[in-house]
Amino acid sequence: MNSKHYLTNIYCGKVAQRYGFETAIDKLPIKDSLYLSVEGLAGDECANKEHHGGLERALHQYPAEHYSYWQEKYADHFAANNEANHTMDKAVNWQAAGMGENLSSLGMTEETVCLGDCYQWAEAIIEVSQPRSPCFQLNKRWGIESFSVDMQEISRCGWLYRVIQPGFVSADEPLELIARVSNAMTIKAVCDVFFNDPLNKVGLLQLQQQNTLSNSWMEKVVQRLATNQVESWDFRLRGHA
Repeated sequence: MNSKHYLTNIYCGKVAQRYGFETAIDKLPIKDSLYLSVEGLAGDECANKEHHGGLERALHQYPAEHYSYWQEKYADHFAANNEANHTMDKAVNWQAAGMGENLSSLGMTEETVCLGDCYQWAEAIIEVSQPRSPCFQLNKRWGIESFSVDMQEISRCGWLYRVIQPGFVSADEPLELIARVSNAMTIKAVCDVFFNDPLNKVGLLQLQQQNTLSNSWMEKVVQRLATNQVESWDFRLRGHA
């Protein structure tokens, strides 16, 4: 297990009117050292604080290698749209930070990163708190109605962190794995249960034992076990009930 991972870049964004709504999903690369507080990177904004950001969603990391998958998957979609609109030269930039991520990496994926993994990053310490929940803003961002559903189905969602120890960080400093819980589940395993087998009692009980899982996700796990029902995903995935 590689204990040190170098980032390809870090990104911050400001709230702006984009894609038909207020969002900070468009982020720019940051080359300088900056402060990471318990709420996230200095200068990184969040438009909808009910569903994004907060103490358990302070940072979002997305594997850079996934972009080639999405580019290939949707090649026909964009080719057809460009042909229909007579814009064959229109380029689609399948690259970071197209998913609104703060951290971009190569070599860290949902199959190798575990819930609760704790990393030393320069002066800071960060801990994986949950997978990213794909939402309709990705659909609007990429102009693909099913994007959030497609991402959820294959568990290539990226993941979020809580900040255990604030401090100054930079893209030049590696993430060094310093702790992993004994009953660790990979991010892919968490997604496979939570999204794709959401009433599997064995899987839900396993998730219930993950003490580092974010409160919002744990509440849903407990509710599913109690009611044998899955909360509605319609608004999150499609933007409407």
